[in-house]
Amino acid sequence: MAMQVFVTVVDSGSQSAAAIQLDLSRPVVSRYLAELEEWVGARLLHRTTRRLSLTPAGNEVLERCRQLLDAAGEMQQAVSHPQQQPKGLLRITCSTAFGPQLMQAVAEFVQRYPAVTIDFVMLDRTVNLVEERIDLAIRMTRRLDPNLIARKLSICRSTVCASPAYLRQHGTPEEVEDLALHQCLTHSYMGKSLWHFDLKQAYWPAESADGDSSQFQRSVAVSGGISANEATILLHGALAGAGIAHLPASSAAPYIASGQLVALLPRYEPTVLDVYGVYASRKHMSPVLRSMLDFLAARFVESW
Repeated sequence: MAMQVFVTVVDSGSQSAAAIQLDLSRPVVSRYLAELEEWVGARLLHRTTRRLSLTPAGNEVLERCRQLLDAAGEMQQAVSHPQQQPKGLLRITCSTAFGPQLMQAVAEFVQRYPAVTIDFVMLDRTVNLVEERIDLAIRMTRRLDPNLIARKLSICRSTVCASPAYLRQHGTPEEVEDLALHQCLTHSYMGKSLWHFDLKQAYWPAESADGDSSQFQRSVAVSGGISANEATILLHGALAGAGIAHLPASSAAPYIASGQLVALLPRYEPTVLDVYGVYASRKHMSPVLRSMLDFLAARFVESW
């Protein structure tokens, strides 16, 4: 119960609002928070008369509490409705670049559950789930807003690449820092001016094999004459020789295999993004939404 109280306090913005939502008294809410902080061994919330804010420990604990509550809800659903088949309409949004992978998965889901109807909304911007009547938003991020209700589904790998024509004219970057000297095709919403990389573990010094990976992270400020709010446009820009693009690995792979694009910086990998399913309410989650989340988590268990 303490985890549910903590998450509700964060989502509602105050202990008083959480008490009303959970049908508890304010002192009981405070006691549950104190018990969770004592159990964790760290302060989770900064409390002032006007607002609450999460401590660094609170940010870490919040995501784990959400995951545990999701797992508990799934277990309860499986036990209480073991034979219930999902049915009804589900409105899903994701970026255009990831639409093909999601469509393949959804086609399998609908074949398995023919009573389900899917309405796709392809958008390359953050949506308000309630205002736009979205049941599930697929989001890729390095750090999810802790105030969102979400379930981690997978990871998304990326690649940095350019056309052979561009490289013949401008040269091939050998180190991450070299990207600052090139025309880079940037995404309006994701890493427009700063790209992040991790040195692949195969290139770590032997004495660092079990060490802290943060020492092998690199970031570089990039710029260029073209930016777009959709990765497919950047892909075509790279194919046209307009510059170096930072693309989803699954989108770039066929063109790299055919030689139309060249993967760059083989010692480094763009920092992996986490893939989340974001939804509006944990308390009122429909069986079809829960089934879709379970399905996507299993379908993309390795990477998106």
